[in-house]
Amino acid sequence: MTLRKVLVCAFGAVVCTGLLGTGCTQEPRGSSSQSTPAPGAPPARTAPRPLPGVGPALRDRVPAASRQAVVVRGTTENGNRARVVLYERDAEHGWRAVAGPWPAHNGLRGWTRDHEAGDLRTPIGVFTLSDAGGRLPAPWARLPYDQDPDFSAEGTGHLGESLEGSFDYVVAIDYNRVPGTTPLDNTRPLGEDKGGGVWIHVDHDGPTNACVSLREEHMRVLLKALDPARKPVVVMGPEAALEE
Repeated sequence: MTLRKVLVCAFGAVVCTGLLGTGCTQEPRGSSSQSTPAPGAPPARTAPRPLPGVGPALRDRVPAASRQAVVVRGTTENGNRARVVLYERDAEHGWRAVAGPWPAHNGLRGWTRDHEAGDLRTPIGVFTLSDAGGRLPAPWARLPYDQDPDFSAEGTGHLGESLEGSFDYVVAIDYNRVPGTTPLDNTRPLGEDKGGGVWIHVDHDGPTNACVSLREEHMRVLLKALDPARKPVVVMGPEAALEE
């Protein structure tokens, strides 16, 4: 019986394999197609990191000027639980996570690409974040902030949970609204049938009508971080839609 073994050998920059006794083709040093940087040369530049977990369909809709993105990643098209991560971008390194992941809720019936009033689904897409507000003061908030007692939530949610305090802090998602106004503004540029009042707000331990909800401590972190100078956006949808 002939004993056969796998031989692995390296010479210069080339690594090759063969059967013991058959030899190994080798290239002389310096003949490799990969050039070696000269001593003292600067390291090769790498491309800035794209927004993690977001495919070109939504990534290409993020404005070039945006340097903050709140990514809301739902479970499935019909699911009402999500995870939220805040990313920031710089020209050299690209996007990096700076806060989260945080648990969240979204619409009771999941997600939609064509939101209608009362469908109990959260719109999929990329939307700017221009304004904030709430029942409680937030002097540390960077976005324009409207403190108003009309940010009141009463009654119970879809699971029978109390809604009290849900609007203590809110960030308006610029879906079918006029940016630069209080989140309480009911102007609907796309028409009343397309819904509105889609916010990021304090979680009440249950699914929402169409909003995204975070625990109060996470809402406070988000409000402190969102900076209008960085042109923040929210990128949101179920995982499959985000990755398209």
